[in-house]
Amino acid sequence: MPTMTAVASPVQLDAVRKTYGSGDSAVEALAGVSVSFPAGSFTAVMGPSGSGKSTLLHCAAGLDEPTSGSVTLVGTPLKGKNETQLTELRRQHVSFIFQSFNLMPALNVEQNVTLPTLLAGREPDRAWVAQVIERVGLAKRVKHRPGELSGGQQQRVAIARALASRPAVVFADEPTGALDTTTALEVLTLMRELVSEGQTIVMVTHDPVAASYADTVLFLVDGSIVTQMATPTVEAVAGTLADLGARAKQARGQR
Repeated sequence: MPTMTAVASPVQLDAVRKTYGSGDSAVEALAGVSVSFPAGSFTAVMGPSGSGKSTLLHCAAGLDEPTSGSVTLVGTPLKGKNETQLTELRRQHVSFIFQSFNLMPALNVEQNVTLPTLLAGREPDRAWVAQVIERVGLAKRVKHRPGELSGGQQQRVAIARALASRPAVVFADEPTGALDTTTALEVLTLMRELVSEGQTIVMVTHDPVAASYADTVLFLVDGSIVTQMATPTVEAVAGTLADLGARAKQARGQR
């Protein structure tokens, strides 16, 4: 496995607040979150709908600017960086896996996987690309286009694309949400293996099974981390989610 960028915690948030709108219509999506994601760790972010999960991911990745507080990505403070500088930083160090695969329909598997590296102005390491494509089980499909692949295979292409550029950190937003159970477990197993080899993954999910593959689960409610769980199990995660959902519903009823 190639060595990742050597930073003890590739992602750090310090007292991050994010407010949308102003005055009476203001919505606080993040309420002063401080958290760091160590190198070689797999963290799941969970919580009731509207708890701030995607906002946390977007602020951590520099896709959204916090209202206050600071974010450090692979040792670089994001505050004051313009969009060009942020794009360059992400191209060099960050990859994304989304629920929608975002593949280029006219390109085959290999071309889709190497595209971000080429866009960053670098020549892909063809041996590493071939290894990644083999790891996601698509070695015999490299010349196929997305339209010739199943949904699960398309998601595996998206995962290979995320890893081919050797990022310091992968941000995943519901990466198994559109997959059948068998394929989802294969994808999660692959992500788990990559973390054991030094990859850092931050994953937003609503699925207790997906979360059980992580080292740590962070639970968000109303923009705050209310608890976290190490070595999560499906049952423990599901129980905590049910409890938080009931409490959030009760709190809304009392407002």
